[in-house]
Amino acid sequence: MEGEISYLSKSAFAAKQGWSPSYVTKLKDQGRLVLSKDGKQVDVDATLMLLGHTGDPGKEGVRQHHATARIDQHVGSQIRANSPNEPDANGKADPKYWDAKARREDTLAELAQLELARQRGNLVVRQRVEAMSFAAGRMLRDTMLGALPTQLAPELASMTDPFEIEVKLRNALRQILLDMSKMTADDLDKAMEPAH
Repeated sequence: MEGEISYLSKSAFAAKQGWSPSYVTKLKDQGRLVLSKDGKQVDVDATLMLLGHTGDPGKEGVRQHHATARIDQHVGSQIRANSPNEPDANGKADPKYWDAKARREDTLAELAQLELARQRGNLVVRQRVEAMSFAAGRMLRDTMLGALPTQLAPELASMTDPFEIEVKLRNALRQILLDMSKMTADDLDKAMEPAH
């Protein structure tokens, strides 16, 4: 399972997240980065999960405001009505203008649909769901490899009938998977709640 953990340098992690390197340094100073054993690389999945758990919910409005400002800066400024290629007084414009205008209208319609879906709660934050799925998989692995052998080893050592051993193992595995499915469903329901 160790091969599934992805590590990046601090600068690569910053670039992947779209953050400045100084912000990643700040997270390190706050103890909010999960580093490799040598302390030189960032455990990406574990760090994102830790950041999700240690984020200040009071700053969610600020985060959304900045996200909206970034969208406006990169997209919104390009879709304003005062575009430089507006038609002249005779209604004539470069054909490229009409192609660009059609693409702009399609993009605006898609953005409006996404915003409506977000407000209705039909969209979820992908990072939250990925972090929750990762945590659930890690818990299942830890339970199966950590708790199960320790609990069953003394009982199985005294058993001689292969069928009884099989039934014992099957029941123990079924119970662990049942417990995990209940816990995972509750946790994923929480992760699926729309961000406010």
